Amino acid sequence: MVTIPQDLDEAIEQAKTATRAALAAGYTRLQVELMIPELKVMPIAEQFLPLFADYGADLKVVFPDAGAAALARRDWGPMAFEIRGLDEIRARLRPEDRAILVVEPSAVEVKQVQQLCTEAGDRPVVLLNPHLEDVATIGIGYAGRQLRERFLNTLESCYHFRPLEGAALLRCYPAPWQVWQERDGNYQLLAEMPSKPVGDILDQILTNDDGKSSNPLPSQPSKAGFLTNLERFLRALNQ
Repeated sequence: MVTIPQDLDEAIEQAKTATRAALAAGYTRLQVELMIPELKVMPIAEQFLPLFADYGADLKVVFPDAGAAALARRDWGPMAFEIRGLDEIRARLRPEDRAILVVEPSAVEVKQVQQLCTEAGDRPVVLLNPHLEDVATIGIGYAGRQLRERFLNTLESCYHFRPLEGAALLRCYPAPWQVWQERDGNYQLLAEMPSKPVGDILDQILTNDDGKSSNPLPSQPSKAGFLTNLERFLRALNQ
């Protein structure tokens, strides 16, 4: 049974397990989202590398730009696989590349990521902490948004962990999307859904008049420590 993680290490292990399961199930376009404020993605990406150990030199790790790729090569030391920036000519896939890990691409790089996925064909591409949906940062028009959304809909969120105020949104493949809420010092499962609850749907789950899901689930308490600390951090950021 999936529960909300108790610390960052557990969240990373959940994400790795979910990614491994989705790859084994045949998914080839995956995104892993640890939506934790101020999270440094470089050490998270390094902890993800053992997941691709079987690919050896046939793995390609791609960062948004050549500068970030150079930092990874410096911090990680010699690696069997290639590390490149999306803006480098040598970021293009080689015939021997069997899997691609793309680290923290932004909305600015969505076209390059899409081209990379097209070039990859049936080879797996895993996006770690992508920020591809923030269209406000690049101001594209309606037609551009439609093309973007069409591409984003091809991605499977195999892992998503997002702390909310007094709540959390979690998806850990193959489990469905889950909404958790803090009650009496613990987090309890409010609802499970086959697709990501957003906007009014998520608000309705969290603000139901009686404080419970319209389809209440059995009580599944989880210690609140990790999320409680995150909420304190979020409040401190906003002060």
